Amino acid sequence: MQPGVVWALKPLADMSEAEFHDWRGLLEDRTGVVISEQRRAFLQANLSARMRELGVDDYASYYQQVTDGPRGAVEWSTLLDRLTVQETCFFRHRASFDLLARYLPERLAQLDDQPLALWSVGCSSGEEAYSLAISAAEALRANGDDAPFGVTATDISLSALNKARAGVYGSRRLEALEPELRRRYFEVQADERFKVVPSLAARLCCARLNVLDLAKAPLSGMDVIFCQNLLIYFRRWRRREILNRLAERLAPGGLLVIGVGEVVGWQHPELEPVADERVLAFTRKG
Repeated sequence: MQPGVVWALKPLADMSEAEFHDWRGLLEDRTGVVISEQRRAFLQANLSARMRELGVDDYASYYQQVTDGPRGAVEWSTLLDRLTVQETCFFRHRASFDLLARYLPERLAQLDDQPLALWSVGCSSGEEAYSLAISAAEALRANGDDAPFGVTATDISLSALNKARAGVYGSRRLEALEPELRRRYFEVQADERFKVVPSLAARLCCARLNVLDLAKAPLSGMDVIFCQNLLIYFRRWRRREILNRLAERLAPGGLLVIGVGEVVGWQHPELEPVADERVLAFTRKG
């Protein structure tokens, strides 16, 4: 056994209540994400993994490290990637994309060759954003149209955004994709992974964005906004605040799609709910 292996596998001590309180407070203050008691083990495991890499053996010392000036900001960015990147896949929640497929032809007719603007909020490693791009490309293809479109993909994690920019995925991520779409929009690599074709990748613009800073986001007049599997990590009042900000950035007639069950009872004076019990979606009036 190599030197250090025993130490590397040795579990760190459990967090004290005070340490858990400090760490969950830091995460909520900086990202809005709430770590519940049920996700305490998740937090501890990810902190422990990073602390072992750095040779830090107590949570309080590491807390001081990530909150200490510019050097702490760099480490915070690294840690954040561990805590926020989620497993996802192409065309996750098919009903939402079925709704989008019905919506896009009507929207394209309204736009009359104006660029179509779509936004994936909390895009993670890019699967949802590319799913939006494929949906738009297919709608234009069916219409015999070559009008421009663009997808903005935003996330708080830099490593997730780098993966989105690379556009290379294992076959498991593409399981929900029809074979014809796989052939049309992906190139098989030597390692049997799939790379998004350049013509589709060029439609994607990736940008780092903390959803707590939506008020400062230079995005407006969006035709489609997808915000799925993100709001569940926030407190209820903050979910409504985020949705209100997103609603402001929809163009008249635009479509906002939210993860089913992620918010209850939210309404906005400018939005109308979509009549589809399989999805939670709204269109902007006008």
